[in-house]
Amino acid sequence: MSPFESSSEPFISPALVVALVVVIIALIVLVKSIHIIPQARERIVERLGRYHRTAKAGLTLVVPFIDRLGPVIDLREQVQTFPPQPVITEDNLVVNIDTVVYYQVTNAKDATYEIENYIRAVEQLTTTTLRNVVGGMNLEEALTSRDRINGQLRGVLDEATGKWGIRVSRVELKAIDPPMSIQDSMEKQMRAERDRRAAILTAEGVKQSQILTAEGERQAQILKAEGEAKAAVLRAQGEAEAIRNVFEAVHSADASPKLLAYQYLQQLPKIAEGESNKLWFIPTDVTDAMKGLGNAFGAPGASFGSAFGADSADKDGSAEPDEKN
Repeated sequence: MSPFESSSEPFISPALVVALVVVIIALIVLVKSIHIIPQARERIVERLGRYHRTAKAGLTLVVPFIDRLGPVIDLREQVQTFPPQPVITEDNLVVNIDTVVYYQVTNAKDATYEIENYIRAVEQLTTTTLRNVVGGMNLEEALTSRDRINGQLRGVLDEATGKWGIRVSRVELKAIDPPMSIQDSMEKQMRAERDRRAAILTAEGVKQSQILTAEGERQAQILKAEGEAKAAVLRAQGEAEAIRNVFEAVHSADASPKLLAYQYLQQLPKIAEGESNKLWFIPTDVTDAMKGLGNAFGAPGASFGSAFGADSADKDGSAEPDEKN
């Protein structure tokens, strides 16, 4: 082919190639230099292997191939659960304790350079502190003093982790599991305590019921006695009024001894009706009235006197008692 003939292949200018290379490099540099950090996160910027600055949330620019960004550090409060740890109490019992630690990174630089792995460091420090605190208590104190244990753990952890740029806000004990033999004994003790409380409540209920029953019976007896007293008063008043009326009627009518004797004779059967009435007496003035009554009906007075066993001459004494069967 003649050099003067035109070639069908496209011609690429070296300047164009250089320009393309420059553009690609610029794009790479731009991509490497621009970073976006999420909210509540921070990253450490190292320049030539040394600490340069702490990149905050938002857009940040770094020098490619010179600056290096560290891992993202979360500044939010975090919850870390640790596996159960065997702890020996003061009375030589082994208990398994689950702990939960609430912590927050307050200084990303210290959390990066002061400790290699702050999560593992918090776990080991929690375990050590927990054994020291619970080791000075017996089992009963450990089971009933969770708030005190939590407070002591939080104080020790917060003081130790302050230089790591970490703040421990809370430490909670999820569970304290004593040995199975101790659990069985505690269960029996709690069952006995519940039975004792149930017996006490039952006794209190029976006592209160008896008190209320006795109080009700006392009130009923009081009301019954008051009612009987009022009824007796009313009966006495009625009888007194009846006697008064009879007395007034007798005096107003000026009844004769014969009439009075006749009325007495009519009342004698009623006097003898009671089962306890074994003896009854006849006054001497009644015999005299009977004599007069007998004379009025034409019968000798001596017959009345002899019927009642009375002597007409014996007027100053009482008659001999007759027994009525």
